[in-house]
Amino acid sequence: MRFFLAFLISFTALAAQAGPPQLLLDVARFRNIDKVVKGAEVEIYVTVPTQPLTYRQRAPRSFQSAATVTLDVLKADGSSAYHEVVTLKPPVLNDTTIAIKNPQSFLKRILLPDGKYTLRGTVKDQYRSANGETTVEKPLVLEAPAGPFLSDVVLLARPAAKSGGDDNFARGGYRLTRAPGGTYGRGADNIFFYTELHNAPQGQPLRVHYHLTTPDGSAADADASLTPQSGRPTTIAGQMPLGPLPDGPFTLFIEVYGGPGNKKLLAGHRAIGQRASAEFAPGGAAVPR
Repeated sequence: MRFFLAFLISFTALAAQAGPPQLLLDVARFRNIDKVVKGAEVEIYVTVPTQPLTYRQRAPRSFQSAATVTLDVLKADGSSAYHEVVTLKPPVLNDTTIAIKNPQSFLKRILLPDGKYTLRGTVKDQYRSANGETTVEKPLVLEAPAGPFLSDVVLLARPAAKSGGDDNFARGGYRLTRAPGGTYGRGADNIFFYTELHNAPQGQPLRVHYHLTTPDGSAADADASLTPQSGRPTTIAGQMPLGPLPDGPFTLFIEVYGGPGNKKLLAGHRAIGQRASAEFAPGGAAVPR
């Protein structure tokens, strides 16, 4: 009886300390190269921080949390275009006072026709009933401009690595490890990125301009040359030093120039990230789920 009371008190304390579960949805839209079906490949990178989850004691010095993530893509009329439920079980801990509890991440790649959608993600703490669920929604518009254009810019936790693999983490001949929430934490000196250029003019080198800026006016710029690939998207992968940029949000602009003297803007896109040099940023998932 005494052990049961101690277990109950311990479980209650753990539940009281846990806040609402959190959910990060990073969405990247790439064009489907299938000429028959017009649409996009949508990559949904899901991260669940485990700090707010409730840890249940399963045995002496053995604690574990669990969560379910429901992903829905809804069409404009409200009908379902995609639905999946994923169960996450972080590793067992022997001490819940451990400051760093690694987040759980997974990546889904789905094909959708062009159109307007709503992405809805719901995370539910399996060991908590009250205030144990969080829902995040994002609008999702899939369309292809007529001229040259860039796909979404993906912020990476480490440099894009050449790879011949064929899984959800491989794209354009590179293996990509995403930075959840676009956050760069303690020890990060550079941001890394990946995007794809479509419908580029052939037969001439282009100029790519990178512009990194923060709300206080701090900025950094760089240029690179690019030779478009024939018949397929041209990959753009690189990095920019964070240098003296302050903590807080930043915006990375990627612009492609062509024409006489490479002065005509052909395509551009941006990505918004976050620098938090005093904190550990969530690491990217290493294997597909």
